[in-house]
Amino acid sequence: MSDGVEIGKVYTGKVKKIMEYGAFVNILPGKDGLVHISQISNERVNNVRDVMAEGDDVQVKVLDIDGQGRVKLTMKDVE
Repeated sequence: MSDGVEIGKVYTGKVKKIMEYGAFVNILPGKDGLVHISQISNERVNNVRDVMAEGDDVQVKVLDIDGQGRVKLTMKDVE
C-alpha cells in the first residue's frame, strides 16, 4: 500500500503531465500515478493529447503499486 492508495479503488484525479507514453494523474494530495497509453481507452490511442489535456479531471482505477511505490492506473472499464 502506498500512502492510502488502494489497488482496485476508483479515484477522480487531475491530469498533471502528459507524456508520449501516457499521463500522470494526481489521485490524492501528493500522490500521482501513471495511466499508460495502452490503459487510456479500449480503442487504440495514437496521441494522448487527442484524448485528454493537462488539468482535466478523469476517473481512474488503481491497477497496481510496484515495489518502489509507483502507482499504475487505468481508465478502462471504470464505473
